[in-house]
Amino acid sequence: MASADLRDELDCSICLSFYTDPISLRCGHNFCRSCIVSALDAQEAAGVYSCPDCREESPQRPALEKNRKLANIVERFLSSPPDMGSRIFCTYCIKSPVLAVRTCLHCETSMCQKHLGAHNKAVDHILTDPTSSFGNKKCSIHKKVLEYYCPQDAACLCVTCCLLGKHQGHQVELLGEASEKKKEKLRKYLGELNPQKAELQTGVQNLQDHKKNIQEKASEKRKNIRKLFMDMKEQLEMAEKKISHLIKELEKEEKELSEKMHHMEQMCHVTDPIRLLQEMDITVSSNGDDDDTGGGGGDIHSDDNRHTGLVSRQADVPVSDTKIRDNGTDPITVLQELDQGAACGDKSAAAEKEAAVHKATKKEKEEEKLRKELDEDLISLTLHRSMRDIVTRVTSGLRFQVPDILLDEDTACILVELSADLKTATDSEEEQQRPESPRRFLIYWQVLSRCGLSSGRHYWEVAWNQVGKCNIGMSYPSIERKGEQSGIGDNDKSWCLDLNDKYCGALHNSVSLDLSVRPTCPTFGVFLDYEAGRLSFYALCDSIRHLYTFTASFTEPLHVAFYVDYGASVTITS
Repeated sequence: MASADLRDELDCSICLSFYTDPISLRCGHNFCRSCIVSALDAQEAAGVYSCPDCREESPQRPALEKNRKLANIVERFLSSPPDMGSRIFCTYCIKSPVLAVRTCLHCETSMCQKHLGAHNKAVDHILTDPTSSFGNKKCSIHKKVLEYYCPQDAACLCVTCCLLGKHQGHQVELLGEASEKKKEKLRKYLGELNPQKAELQTGVQNLQDHKKNIQEKASEKRKNIRKLFMDMKEQLEMAEKKISHLIKELEKEEKELSEKMHHMEQMCHVTDPIRLLQEMDITVSSNGDDDDTGGGGGDIHSDDNRHTGLVSRQADVPVSDTKIRDNGTDPITVLQELDQGAACGDKSAAAEKEAAVHKATKKEKEEEKLRKELDEDLISLTLHRSMRDIVTRVTSGLRFQVPDILLDEDTACILVELSADLKTATDSEEEQQRPESPRRFLIYWQVLSRCGLSSGRHYWEVAWNQVGKCNIGMSYPSIERKGEQSGIGDNDKSWCLDLNDKYCGALHNSVSLDLSVRPTCPTFGVFLDYEAGRLSFYALCDSIRHLYTFTASFTEPLHVAFYVDYGASVTITS
């Protein structure tokens, strides 16, 4: 016998009906094929797929595998006969159970078609569909069949209730007539609800389309950002390769120079002048060699006969051109012959020096080019411009602007000091020398912006020095300039955040709402949607927090409005 618990287990969590062609995902959850295909199609624009039940994500569209065993269970459940306990059998057929076709409320018996024919002779009895529950069919007081309905008390009555009970004298109706009247009311109400349902369905469809559009835009933005960082990565990897190549070149030169220095150190310890002077590659790059070789040669004895037949080691002069006619005894003669070879060596040294200079110049140019390519400021600027372009495209896609807001000196109270760029308003102890103006605030330390916003969507940011008391908001230009009603938020023409070191509230028309937020964040974002009549404030801390949104039907241009007192200072940062 199928149970109610099993029935619940065979319902799809999306459509809440029996599984139709059930499909299993990798996480083990099951859905109707049409339901999960629709869900995955909706997720396709976002580029990430997830299970509707457990939210397990997958970068690729999951494969759909039919759950044959579950499909067989559903099929058998639907084809199984209903529970025997829910069937109503004829009361008079005691030998074999026969399904009842009608039930008599008076007799409280159920009858099959055969016994119903005989019972129909009792015309005053009320017959209903087969049922085993008679408690709700009879009066709980008089135990008689309910036949009437009292609209005044909204109660079903028996005959005795109508004649003798508390419903005596009430206008009653037969149950059938009252039922038809109620059905008519329900049909009428249903007709009224159908347009509302259609409107809601249209709204849901519009939101789904809007959601899909946002998902497509988000996917495009992700692709643009991914491409930007891939380009930056490629540039940095290229620069890294160039640096590695340059390091190898410098290490090679360092090794050659170390070998040459080591050789020079060895020659500094040579005691044989003939051997020392024959090392032509050292004298070519030395500055003081002429003084060393131009002397008389000193007392060099000829007892070191093992140096006869030595040849020059200079790379640029052939060995055949520098052969020494050594008599084996006279070192002066050897020196004279070496001078002749040195004359030829000077030309080679000059050429080598020129080549070295050319090589050094070329290397300096390469290093300069590499430094330009690795300029961190240039990379930072490239990143900033790229991110700025992305932000510009996003803001244009969202259709809101960042206005250039300047404060109006003609509205500023004489105790409010304005910065040179007209972006900052500061409480001042000294009166500012300003000409008289009918638009100037006379009582409160306040100022309005020059230009008003009368359409569109706008966003800007404001920084507070977290000193004293300040109001940050917007106001109609028709706000009073003197009197208690001239304070920002103290009338129906202005809306603002009311801030001090211990309080943050939303103020409009002298009604202040405590936002239960400690004002620890110095920067606030303001978003205005003029046509929608929405003015929202945000705290821009590590995580952006929505503070409050005013809703109104704006009828005048809105000007940015500040109030500063007790040393407060407010700056428009964007």
